[in-house]
Amino acid sequence: MQSCIRAAAPSRLLCVRNRCMSKQAAQSAPSPFRFAKFEISPDEVFATSKLSFAFVNLKPVVPGHVLVAPRRAEAARFADLTSEETQDLWALVKRVSRGVEQHYAADALTVTLQDGPAAGQTVPHVHVHVLPRRWGDFDPNDKVYDAIDEASKSAKEDLQIRDGEKLNLDAERVVRTPQQMAQEAAQLRPLF
Repeated sequence: MQSCIRAAAPSRLLCVRNRCMSKQAAQSAPSPFRFAKFEISPDEVFATSKLSFAFVNLKPVVPGHVLVAPRRAEAARFADLTSEETQDLWALVKRVSRGVEQHYAADALTVTLQDGPAAGQTVPHVHVHVLPRRWGDFDPNDKVYDAIDEASKSAKEDLQIRDGEKLNLDAERVVRTPQQMAQEAAQLRPLF
């Protein structure tokens, strides 16, 4: 497929997963990444593996809060994953965790999976949250789980973060634009 790049003007072609097409066709083509029923733009994806992908979060709890999900969007619950998907997912989570922790100069990470609505899962597609953490960003520390839960419900709650500054979920956690999300993914992509 690389021959198509040499044969035609590269500025008019886009190659995705070894398929070359015109940029115009690519813009109208469906994304190869789905998060349950939601299409995830390839611009928002920063790391992939054979069976999983990592993407930036629409409403991050902290800077660098990203998600890792299996490519198979029908996998709503953890038990729905095959053994191969489970291994692949956690291997990518491990890679992403290392890169995100280093990139955001974090002191630690919160890595969590909410499995089912009663556990706080709001999108019916297995996904792992990776959050870079700093000392004192949430007080008490386990408030991070409340923040993840409340994020999906758009609830108000003030949380302590570094240097005594308050994080107001409604004020600080706004829906980001596709351009903002693509910019963050572009910064993370070289790490993987």
